[in-house]
Amino acid sequence: MAEPLVVQRETYIPAPRAAVFAFLTDPQKILSWMGAGAETEPHPGGLYLITGVGGDRERVARGTFREVVPVHRLAYSFGWDGSEVVPPGSSLVEIDLVERDGGTLLRLTHSGLPDAIQCAKHNIGWGHYLDRLAIAAPGGDPGVDRGAPVSHT
Repeated sequence: MAEPLVVQRETYIPAPRAAVFAFLTDPQKILSWMGAGAETEPHPGGLYLITGVGGDRERVARGTFREVVPVHRLAYSFGWDGSEVVPPGSSLVEIDLVERDGGTLLRLTHSGLPDAIQCAKHNIGWGHYLDRLAIAAPGGDPGVDRGAPVSHT
């Protein structure tokens, strides 16, 4: 049986769920760990838009929030402007936040990607950005984002 086309990651973040949730939904906080611009409307049907991902001003991640349960869960459609492979809204990112050992266990599932190559690329990208989030959410400075070592589109 073929492996499902899903990226799954878990990252421990030494910060409360409310802080982590804010770093996933507040545009100013998002910019501390990802992108050069952010617009979010964190309610079902609201916009998810990150520009300048990985320092590339042309790269735009776009989707729509599907589920927003403050401090517990986010789900949003996801894709890349101008991409025929992973167009905006073509995949689904689900994030669950679980209290763990005085901090937060972030569980991410990214489904709906078209092939194993895209799963591998997005797995690397999510690893890069979740590492940066784990520094930023507790108050650290992850430094300038030079991007993950692969293209996402």
